[in-house]
Amino acid sequence: MPKSSLDKIDLEILKNLQEDGRLTNVELAGKVALSPSPCLRRVKNLEDSGVINGYQASVNRKTVGLGMTVFVEMRVGKQSKAQIMSIIERVTSQPEVVSCHLVSGQSDILAEIVVPTLEAYDVFLSDFLMSLDGVEDVRSNFAIRTLKANGALPLQHLESIVDND
Repeated sequence: MPKSSLDKIDLEILKNLQEDGRLTNVELAGKVALSPSPCLRRVKNLEDSGVINGYQASVNRKTVGLGMTVFVEMRVGKQSKAQIMSIIERVTSQPEVVSCHLVSGQSDILAEIVVPTLEAYDVFLSDFLMSLDGVEDVRSNFAIRTLKANGALPLQHLESIVDND
């Protein structure tokens, strides 16, 4: 359920920060037509309420030697909540795993793995993924080319429900 306490200015703040998280408060305030103090208060409120989770740099994977992205589908044998949670905890603790999702369909878990080479993925698969208790099947899908990654969240759906006060 979207945050109904957001207004049009909050949405503009979110859009601008998604586009450039390094904006200074003064620059951001100018873009959303506020003075710096109210803008800073709004950003702090968005952070405190959990709408903004944090800030990070978007690093070019290839430039830092991480040229291989693999989407891994895992099927869990006995689907007890404890078993799945244990697997998810172990998988998400690995630095190679940059995203992980519980999914429906033929698989139970979908993870995005980033490694330098095919050989590094082979080690990760053999030494880690294949050793996870309860994982019945692992399927690897190799990204040939990344066309879009780390995109901004689409916030248009909030425009019709924002407070206009």
